[in-house]
Amino acid sequence: MSIRIDRESGIITLMTDKTSYQMQIGPLGYLLHIYYGRRCEDRLDHLHHERDCGGSPNPYELADSRGFSLDTMPQEYSGSNGGDYRLPAIRIHTDQGICGVDLRYVRHEIQKGKYSLEGLPTAFDSDGTAETLAVFLRDEATGLEVELLYGVFEKQDVIARAVRFYNSGEQTIVLDKAASACLELPFGNWDRIHFHGRHAMERQTERCTVCNGIQTVSSERGSSSHQHNPFVILCEPGAREYDGECYGMMLCYSGNFQIETELDQSGSTRTVAGIGERYFNWTLRPGACFAAPEVLLSFSADGLTKLSQIFHHFIRHNLCRSTWTFRRRPVLLNSWEAAYFDFDEERIIRLANSAKALGVELLVLDDGWFGKRNSDHCGLGDWFPNPDKLPHGLEGLIRRVNSAGLKFGLWIEPEMISEDSDLYRQHPEWAIRVPGRKPTLGRSQLVLDLTRQ
Repeated sequence: MSIRIDRESGIITLMTDKTSYQMQIGPLGYLLHIYYGRRCEDRLDHLHHERDCGGSPNPYELADSRGFSLDTMPQEYSGSNGGDYRLPAIRIHTDQGICGVDLRYVRHEIQKGKYSLEGLPTAFDSDGTAETLAVFLRDEATGLEVELLYGVFEKQDVIARAVRFYNSGEQTIVLDKAASACLELPFGNWDRIHFHGRHAMERQTERCTVCNGIQTVSSERGSSSHQHNPFVILCEPGAREYDGECYGMMLCYSGNFQIETELDQSGSTRTVAGIGERYFNWTLRPGACFAAPEVLLSFSADGLTKLSQIFHHFIRHNLCRSTWTFRRRPVLLNSWEAAYFDFDEERIIRLANSAKALGVELLVLDDGWFGKRNSDHCGLGDWFPNPDKLPHGLEGLIRRVNSAGLKFGLWIEPEMISEDSDLYRQHPEWAIRVPGRKPTLGRSQLVLDLTRQ
């Protein structure tokens, strides 16, 4: 069994081939994080000692036991406005003036197989060996229930984490922050590796020492972006490719995100990963549920290369759902650099014949085949073939490309729209813009509001 429960001590242990992940139901039902790292068969709650730290308050029920503070104990999912002044994983407010949550353990469930999240990408159980742990926490003042999900992939050395939020109370709750995972490393000094960049220079490695305070990598561009990748590594300062301890956290989400790391007053390092909170605001009405996206965790005691291999293998076997995952992709030629906007059917056919002679298997027709698209200032949104360039339409071109012995591919950018287009002239309100303000343009393009019917 990859999930083990010690009911006497309240310790819950997740086991993979080479790692152990341990949490404990602590005093008053607070869920404490105990350990994540090299596989260990022992209970490790002795590593954490209560201590009285000035300025770190105590729960009301433990007012006479000043050693226990949420501000100094490692949390499995950190709340807010409950005495823990470090990075929160969740922040809420209600119309009744409640801000923050005080989450206590209610129950847990063990399920065969891997959990799924409706409408969100998640890892899947490809060989029938995964198990799921669901731990339910509750905030009594609001009726908010938080379901912490752990998908344990024992052979792959990966633990998937996600969170569901349920409003089981009678008042509306607004989620101001709803992170997917909180990981505490209570001991040790760490470096933090993340991947930044720009267009055509993506995923540049940057390694920084984790210092006191909060370090954040995020994107507020509507996507995870070229500028920052939703992935961080925490590793020993001396860790290199083939030696040293390394922790990886990968957010399976392509929208706005933030991954924060804080080194606190007691030397503990907390990392919180999830949806970016600046533009996030979710109204959770009574009876409603909200799911936060998945985070994949892995640990390597043998350096960065091993950690990379774990993620590469897992993504390919347990995350990618394409029919091409294990197939050789065809050798292709894209028409863009060969012709840009300046082409007609005959030029594309000459290109296809030359490509076939070189062993190319697939010809992709890029920008310029539609509307009056003769430059990047016009035409986006008018997705019908340009009769001057393609007098026999796409069907006629495809038949000739196939006859040359090549498969055919087509470029399309349906989310974008040009002001100089029939679509925009008919429906200018379909483009995203701030009312009363001139729009911001990129390559003379606007973005269609795809939430409209």
